[in-house]
Amino acid sequence: MDIQAYFEEWSCQPGDVARLAISTPHKTIRASLVRLVSGPAQGDHVEGQVIDFSSVLDRTVPGRLQTTMVGSYAEFPLPAPIADRTISLHCWAWPTVPERKTLQAIWSLGDIALVIVSGELALRAKDKTLATIPGAIVAKHWYSILVTLGNGEASIDLKRLDGKTGAHRTIAVATGATATSDTLLLATSGIGPSGSPQQPFNGKIDSPTLHLTKPSAEQVAAQHAGKNTQSAWAAWKLGKDFAAEAIEPDFAGGVPGRLVNGVERGVTGRNWDGRSDSFIEVPHQYCALQFHDDDMVDAGWEYDFEFTLPDTLPSGIYAVRLEASQSRNHFPLFVRAKPGSTAPVLFLVPTNTYLAYANDHLASLDFSSVMPHDKIVPEDEQYLFSHPEPGRSCYDTHADGTPVRYSSRRRPLFNVRPGFPNWLTGSYRHFSVDMYIIEWLEHVGIEYHVATDEDFERDGRALTNRYATIVTGSHPEYWTRKGLDILDGYLNEGGRIMYLGGNGFYWVTSQFEGKPWVIEVRRDNSGTRCWDAPYGERTHVATSEAGGIWRSRGRAPNKMLGVGFASEGWSKGCGYRRLDASYNSPAASLFTGVTETIVGDYGYVLGGAVGDEVDRFDIALGSPEHAYVLGTSTGLGNEYQLVIEDLTLSLPDQGGAQRPDMVRSDLVLFPIDGGGWVFSVGSITYGGALAWNGCDNGLSRLTANVLAAFTGKGPVLGET
Repeated sequence: MDIQAYFEEWSCQPGDVARLAISTPHKTIRASLVRLVSGPAQGDHVEGQVIDFSSVLDRTVPGRLQTTMVGSYAEFPLPAPIADRTISLHCWAWPTVPERKTLQAIWSLGDIALVIVSGELALRAKDKTLATIPGAIVAKHWYSILVTLGNGEASIDLKRLDGKTGAHRTIAVATGATATSDTLLLATSGIGPSGSPQQPFNGKIDSPTLHLTKPSAEQVAAQHAGKNTQSAWAAWKLGKDFAAEAIEPDFAGGVPGRLVNGVERGVTGRNWDGRSDSFIEVPHQYCALQFHDDDMVDAGWEYDFEFTLPDTLPSGIYAVRLEASQSRNHFPLFVRAKPGSTAPVLFLVPTNTYLAYANDHLASLDFSSVMPHDKIVPEDEQYLFSHPEPGRSCYDTHADGTPVRYSSRRRPLFNVRPGFPNWLTGSYRHFSVDMYIIEWLEHVGIEYHVATDEDFERDGRALTNRYATIVTGSHPEYWTRKGLDILDGYLNEGGRIMYLGGNGFYWVTSQFEGKPWVIEVRRDNSGTRCWDAPYGERTHVATSEAGGIWRSRGRAPNKMLGVGFASEGWSKGCGYRRLDASYNSPAASLFTGVTETIVGDYGYVLGGAVGDEVDRFDIALGSPEHAYVLGTSTGLGNEYQLVIEDLTLSLPDQGGAQRPDMVRSDLVLFPIDGGGWVFSVGSITYGGALAWNGCDNGLSRLTANVLAAFTGKGPVLGET
């Protein structure tokens, strides 16, 4: 991918200025604006139909390569510069990969750094090792480390915190070195030209403190035990304001410390005793900071150009097309309508899902048992495996094996582009499938606006009240509590929703106040997932809410949508067999023009409207008993397995052919008191079937009938 780019804000409204950052080896780049109005045709991995908007943007800009800030660190200004003073610096450290042969700096003061390398703890001055404690450090254990410098001498006092294994070790040497600095850096020995930490540390650091005296033996023991009563010259309040990146100093007149590029808070500290699993209840047990050498929540690129969106630009999904030589890439821009503008339909772009999956490394896993087709990983995606710069997804673990809990849009997003192929389905997923829904809306000819998950949370009911119907994307999986509350209120006061996807409204998600380009996901130890939350680290720092799946929080999607996640698999999809309610109930009117008894047994994704991840109607989970169940999937293969949260024991024979009662997708329609209505399809691949044959098919006609009923002025089903 020799043209990479990202927007400062990927949702704008007419009159806004859009700014784009670009990195490319090409000397010049042509930039133009297009509107995306269709999904990709089968086998076309470039783009679908577009409408030219070069009247808004068509220019050539200089190309350049930009460097990315990768890795997290912290910087803490000291009360005064250290110069030729005796100092003692204590902290607790929990390294995750101490066996690495590369230097990892726990902290640094100017040229002096405390590092781990090959399992050894060492004190270094520039490129010189001053003192070493060999073979002392193992992964994922807490260590109390006290370093004293002064009078040309240095000492390291190391104690493993559990007190059960590992000797208490001390080494003292004559060095001639002194620390000279006005800032304490954590997790780095210095800052490189790109802003990245040098010799970055992987692991946790808890409660660094500095004293201007050489400690006595009693004070050393008290320090290791966490009971030192001596007033520190410099310390910081790490047990409060867990969403903040500014850390309040615990000394008079101090300047706040700063966390850089995704340092994690709300992680268990050296004194966590397991009696509570949240920093809300025991903040003093959560004074640790966690660092990774591949953290990244802002690439830190300079913006190369900007352009103004005309006041008359219609709401929709656009893209800036960047071209150079034989290369061409498209970078989506979501243009919402101006405040007060109305339309019958709001298409809610599932950008939280895009971010959760952004630049995922899932292709490195073995999915052969649930996808019989050959795994063909796009070349652009393979680039991610050997380059940490674009960052990771919330489905990945960091290079040290700990979970990725933050994802950002201020970086190049390789898999959020039109026509980007997906190895899991052998065709498309996410943004590209959502474009099939856009293609269908264009075909129906109804006016629609678009808004992102971020817009939805920010603008709330002021946004939703402008639309008769909300249409979702194919995989609206990641929802905030505030977002659910907004949608609940909208439906309870007469709003309508067409849930045209699967595995929706599943994971608890948070956005940071003042930093909405970053989402936070902390997976509980339930739900179908790629990693487990470490014990005690389920609570989101952005909102102080428990993470996990909404079903575990009492908000199963069945309650709002009528269906909830049932199964996933990536073999051949299928259609829906019409049930009695589609013939002999008031809802039969929605099947006008639909002659098939099985609808949707076709499509651009897995060959059917039902596939990928699917949802079922289940009264036990909150599906309303008064709902019209219009159709059910005709049958999925054993590649489709029952979701983990439906199992309490490890049992065989949980596939689609063996458990069709549970592994299925259902078409559901139901009213809500107050005039609201819900239509749910429970399948990610539905959009690929909507667009099949130029949108001329029975499933498309059914869905268009629902849309017409939801947006019309009369009763939905002829009610009085």
